[in-house]
Amino acid sequence: MKRRYLILAAAALPLATAAVYADDVRGAGDSPPAAHDADNTGRNARDNKGNKLTPFDQGGSAADREISATIRKALVDNDQLSMNAHNVKIITRNGQVTLRGPVKTASEKTTVANVAAKTNGVKGVNNQLEVERNP
Repeated sequence: MKRRYLILAAAALPLATAAVYADDVRGAGDSPPAAHDADNTGRNARDNKGNKLTPFDQGGSAADREISATIRKALVDNDQLSMNAHNVKIITRNGQVTLRGPVKTASEKTTVANVAAKTNGVKGVNNQLEVERNP
C-alpha cells in the first residue's frame, strides 16, 4: 500500500511543477498567448515551393560562409538600416549572393545590394529584396 502511494506521489509531482511553472511564465489566470503569423509567413510559404533559394541552400564552402558572414556584419553595423534590412536572408553559393526578404525603403534595398556587391569574393548579386508597401 505504501509503495502505491509513493508511486502516485512521484507521478503527480512533475504535473504540479509544470502547472506552477506555466502560471509563473504566463501569470496566474492569464490565457495562453495567441499564435500570430509572422509578417512574412506568406513569403515563406511561397518560398517553400522549391523555385526560390532559401537559407537552406547556403553553400557549404568556407568561402561562401565567410562572404555571408561579412555581408551580415556590415549590414548589422550600419545604424542607418532598419531591423528588416539587418535581417535579410543572405544566401551565398559559389560566390553568387542572393538577397531575400523585406526592407523598409528602395534606398535600403540599394544599400544592402551595394554592401553585398562590394564584399570580397562576391561574383554576382541577385537582389530579390522587396520594399514594404507600408514602411
